[in-house]
Amino acid sequence: MRFLHTMLRVGNLQRSIDFYTKVLGMKLLRTSENPDYKYSLAFIGYGNNPEHAEIELTYNWGVESYDIGTAYGHVALGVPDVYAACEKIKASGGNVTREAGPVKGGTTVIAFVTDPDGYKIELIQRAESGAGTGLR
Repeated sequence: MRFLHTMLRVGNLQRSIDFYTKVLGMKLLRTSENPDYKYSLAFIGYGNNPEHAEIELTYNWGVESYDIGTAYGHVALGVPDVYAACEKIKASGGNVTREAGPVKGGTTVIAFVTDPDGYKIELIQRAESGAGTGLR
């Protein structure tokens, strides 16, 4: 088995595509429309699966917002330098909600950003994680 993708429902597909591609450096991998069932999909990521996991952005036509709920936690991205990634994200108009620094009670450097729909994204400092991400 392989982890292929995570699906997030979004209120504005283009706004979300712009955030993930322009702020987090992902690539728009493919899109599709389903007029019969009134939804649009966009798959984004740092590469195509099965080598890389993707995020499926789902826009249900006419739905502009969702309640995230208390069960959702976050998506995590490995980056080589969390401090630099936060500066790049802020310079690109992204929302850093927890500045870079060690995790409470540990030494791993993390930060959190929030996408336009309020989904949390954790950045985790990993020396090997720079390849394929736009967050160098």
